[in-house]
Amino acid sequence: MSAIDGPDRTAIGIGTIAQRGGGWLPVLVLTAVVGSVASLALPAALGMAVDAAVTGREPALWLTAVAGLIATALACDLLDAYADAACAARTTAWLRNRLVAHLLGLGPAVRRFEAGDLVTRVSGNAASAGRAGPSVVETVLAAVPPLGALALLVYIDPWIAAAFLAGIVLVAGVLRAFTRRTAAIVSSYQKVQGRIAARLAESLTGARTIAAAGTAAHEQRRILAALPELNAEGMRTWRALGRTAGQAGVVGPLVLVSVLAVGGMALLDGRITAGELLAASRYAVLGAGLGGLTGVFGQLARTRAGVERMAEVLAVEPFPHGARELPPGTGRLEFRDVTVRAGGTRLLDGVDLTVPGGATVAVVGRSGAGKSLLAEAAARLRDPDAGQVLLDGVPLKDLTHPALRAAVGCAFERPVLVGGTVADAVGLGLDRSAVRAAARATHAHDFVSRLPAGYDTPLAQAPMSGGELQRLGLARAWHAERLLVLDDATSSLDTVTELQISRTLTGDGSGRTRLIVTHRAATAARADLVVWLEGGRVRAAGRHEALSCDPAYREVFS
Repeated sequence: MSAIDGPDRTAIGIGTIAQRGGGWLPVLVLTAVVGSVASLALPAALGMAVDAAVTGREPALWLTAVAGLIATALACDLLDAYADAACAARTTAWLRNRLVAHLLGLGPAVRRFEAGDLVTRVSGNAASAGRAGPSVVETVLAAVPPLGALALLVYIDPWIAAAFLAGIVLVAGVLRAFTRRTAAIVSSYQKVQGRIAARLAESLTGARTIAAAGTAAHEQRRILAALPELNAEGMRTWRALGRTAGQAGVVGPLVLVSVLAVGGMALLDGRITAGELLAASRYAVLGAGLGGLTGVFGQLARTRAGVERMAEVLAVEPFPHGARELPPGTGRLEFRDVTVRAGGTRLLDGVDLTVPGGATVAVVGRSGAGKSLLAEAAARLRDPDAGQVLLDGVPLKDLTHPALRAAVGCAFERPVLVGGTVADAVGLGLDRSAVRAAARATHAHDFVSRLPAGYDTPLAQAPMSGGELQRLGLARAWHAERLLVLDDATSSLDTVTELQISRTLTGDGSGRTRLIVTHRAATAARADLVVWLEGGRVRAAGRHEALSCDPAYREVFS
């Protein structure tokens, strides 16, 4: 797999992920090696005990050795199971942390993935990829028992070893074919799972609309439309597993029979002892047991598919930030030849605009004029394809992430509240006095105080109207130090509340610049400056009273 540079500049692949198992990975290797050695030594010790009993010697020493080897193998199995779980848990946690951090840093680029699919990758696929360490150890060390058995059989009798080797080659071929078939099937299965999860997440978001429209049955069919495909992929997996198990079930006994046949003739010829024949039969069982490793190779296939799904996300470049801090200033905002494209269409076309620090600017225009894109560029929720946006003389892309987000706050028409409680939604990690001040400024304090636990009310237990949601969205943005960008953020408010908040915004007195996308003439009338967009360009800029002389401007609000 190709290397992918993530936020910590570490290549993502099975090998790299396996290393994240930390100290548990060497424990896995140690227990696997010691357990394999004990399993290989056990048939030899049993053979020696049999020969000692046949020849009349005291077999107690060898029986003690057998008991010790059995105890060692059991202890290794127990420790291996614990280390396996601990290693996978540690690695999965690291993967999820990295993936979530990367997703939150992608900015607009995250839209190329569906939300439900991303949840599947973070929850299910990360767990599969997190087993990289145990899967690699199990797969690599799966070769130790048959190779060790082959070497010991050569020591016992070369002809027995030859019979054993012929069977092992067949078993290895079966496993190789199974691994190649399963890798593609598992990858397809996980992709179909992601599509179903994406549709479910989309429908849950619009559950109220679906209920109102009476389309629940249709939506159910749409979500589950891929189930036959998922079933087909699952059946392909089971068929591959069944075919391999059947082949291994035939090859395994053949290995044992051939070893016993050749060993029996060697015993009759006097080349080996009865104990050595017993040991040879046990080594044949070890080798034939490779056919039972379909689970190990199946897990490796799931791990590889999970790693590929992680790499697809981590391959997307995160939203870059610079290293500069803001100098002292009043929030002067500049657009210099800003152009935003989608395909071959210019959605913003060479916008040149200067907003004085501390001013209130209303951005107006018909639907599709580019108002929201201008707001996104001002808040650096997306970078322009050409030109640049500056705040107090510093290009936004040159600012550090903390400096940018401390200086610029955003509120939207349909805010999504995040956090455990209402207080978290307004200002996660902020002092409660700052949270209350922001809520009072945006006229949210009164309705929050009426909630069951006030600011400590869990968001899931705080039913709110669209206007109340918008007020909390405004409160969340209120902490910005230099620039407030409001994209139709008061559209759901009643007239009285909108007027109160509009007066608060225009008469803030904090010296912050306010860029307000609006469809309301009253908001534009109270602004210091109105920017009139049309077709992605600035058609005019000035005071509302002056622009109102143009009938086309008045039609914007009709």
